[in-house]
Amino acid sequence: MNALITGASRGLGRALARRFWEANYNLILVARRAESLAETAAALPTREGSMATCIAADLANPAAVSDVTAQLDALGTSVDVLVNNAAIQGPVGPLEDNDWAAWRRTMQVNLFAPVELCRALVPRMRVAGGGVVINLSGGGATGPRPNFSAYGTAKAALVRFSETLAEEVRSSNIRVNCIAPGVLQTAMLAEVIKQGKQMAGEREFSIATTIFEKGGASMDTVADLALFLASERACGITGKLISAVWDPWETLHEHREALEKSDIYTLRRIVPKDRGLDWGERP
Repeated sequence: MNALITGASRGLGRALARRFWEANYNLILVARRAESLAETAAALPTREGSMATCIAADLANPAAVSDVTAQLDALGTSVDVLVNNAAIQGPVGPLEDNDWAAWRRTMQVNLFAPVELCRALVPRMRVAGGGVVINLSGGGATGPRPNFSAYGTAKAALVRFSETLAEEVRSSNIRVNCIAPGVLQTAMLAEVIKQGKQMAGEREFSIATTIFEKGGASMDTVADLALFLASERACGITGKLISAVWDPWETLHEHREALEKSDIYTLRRIVPKDRGLDWGERP
């Protein structure tokens, strides 16, 4: 089995690579810096007969996905599991003060590149008889995140895209899910502190400083959830946004039938009756 993981050169990407490697997957590791990818691969335990292929690609470049798929073709490598983990923070502060090129670049890395990878690899999964797509969501996907409009917009769109794609490919034995990883102690979070209260906002700055003082969500737990979603135990679970921190994902396979028939773990519009209010309806 082959797993392609983007953003594999540091942080959560390295944790994902290690966990999938330990589960006997061959790896295709994608990130911008070749030297950092090599470090990720070198840190993996020795395992006879397995491969960790590194592909240096800057997903901020619209041509990057074509380059990645061309290299996969040259290597004759298939992809059974696609983990879209690569992301950037993007500009911080009020929208009107954001650098527009940086805003667009955030959408390219956080939304367009994952969508294009799905567009390129899902047909190959269909021909192979099935596959798994796991998209990493983040802050702003389920609620407004002032001063982080590019990041929040991209992540919310990625979740809705994942729900939509899941329905398109359900009959092809391809599952598509999103993971909400929780607040992780990463270089991206350090950027929030660097920006300060004035740009990031008091709430975001306070969360970031607390996480760096006391620790954040476990990257290993996020990696374990990704591995669960890639496994046969998660068969039938698709089109969902699952929290690594709050949701009982270890036992979700026991609720497969209920999940298939409901909007649990999805984005939706809240109406008055959901909050116990009766405002009536238009005639």
